[in-house]
Amino acid sequence: MAKMILVTGGARSGKSSFAEELVAKAGRRIAYIATAQIFDEEMRYRVELHRRRRPAAWQTYEAPFEAEKALQDAGHSHDAILFDCVTIYLSNLLCKPGERTEEEEYENVRQAMAQLIASVRHLPAEVTVVFVTNEVGAGIVPENALARRYRDLAGLANQQLAQAANDVYAVICGLPLQLK
Repeated sequence: MAKMILVTGGARSGKSSFAEELVAKAGRRIAYIATAQIFDEEMRYRVELHRRRRPAAWQTYEAPFEAEKALQDAGHSHDAILFDCVTIYLSNLLCKPGERTEEEEYENVRQAMAQLIASVRHLPAEVTVVFVTNEVGAGIVPENALARRYRDLAGLANQQLAQAANDVYAVICGLPLQLK
């Protein structure tokens, strides 16, 4: 089983930069699993910031959906994988067209996280996978139902990943704190 690390923190906390440092230390052949979809200029700008920071030698896998397949593909030819980020992936799943009950959404997210964890567990032991996620539950209660559901699902997904991870870090003000 590959080593699994979870890095969490608030927006602009430095979590992605810290995660990039972790994978750079963990391997020479690095894969980057990008989950973002570009729908507007703000997201285009954010994606471009991440692209500019990454070394050109890192191989990027675009995986807004079915990211477990990208993990498997990357794990057979890379020794370190950066998955950035879980909460964007979660928003892709939550906003995917189709009618679902709240209970079905919770089950879909639970299954999606279980699939990611299973993919990591099937990778060779010499591979390190670093997941980046946002801590979205530390603020005020959102005013609308979708935002509250997203916050709750993100919290549950983060708990599921943290339980499975070998190491968990919280990044605050650019400073990592190891929790597990």
